[in-house]
Amino acid sequence: MNHSRIYIGCAGWSIGRDFAAQFPAQGTHLQRYALKLTGVEVNSSFYRPHRRTTYERWAQSVPRDFRFSVKIPKRITHDLRLAGCEAEVETFLEQCSGLGERLGCLLVQLPPSLAFEQTVTEHFFRMLRERCSEPIVLEPRHESWVNARQLLARYQIAQAAVDPSRISTDRTPQGASVVKYWRLHGSPRIYHSPYGPDYLEALATQLQTVQTESLWCIFDNTANGVALADALALLGLLDSN
Repeated sequence: MNHSRIYIGCAGWSIGRDFAAQFPAQGTHLQRYALKLTGVEVNSSFYRPHRRTTYERWAQSVPRDFRFSVKIPKRITHDLRLAGCEAEVETFLEQCSGLGERLGCLLVQLPPSLAFEQTVTEHFFRMLRERCSEPIVLEPRHESWVNARQLLARYQIAQAAVDPSRISTDRTPQGASVVKYWRLHGSPRIYHSPYGPDYLEALATQLQTVQTESLWCIFDNTANGVALADALALLGLLDSN
């Protein structure tokens, strides 16, 4: 299968001892990771800022076709709750733009307590869209966000498919068709459980039917390192078809 514009990877690029033998021996963790997988989700940006020069260094460490999905800071989504955050958005975008063409998309993960509010949400996404042309992916976790479909379409915002599901519309990708995005957190034990062969085979079959410009599948079951095994297995299944 052609991997162009198909980005399979993990939330972070740490390589645990159990999987080290499956990666090249030389280079940084990111360099080794990027020679086997096609994308990565930068979760550390959610917790702390990174200098533009750090993003530039990361971009220079990976192959030309590799892409980064960068998580918007917690300060914006959880503390300010999407309101009054223009300065914070400007700072974040200036930093992560250091990735250049390897910036694949931005991820907006919302807290479970944040309900959909039309005025606040529209102002946020209009402001973000004025400053950012890259694909934007939303992971809402409050059921009221099922009412945001028209707004997401207006601003070309995609909604991630999530496992385990949090709301009634997140079992399949929603919103903008320019990007389709899966975030798989591990099931039944979130962040810990691996996905079995049956699940991965069904997922591979599903991904092969998706029509989109950019397809992402990120494994966030990183607590025991099993995300790497799942990502590599999924890539192997896609390669074999």
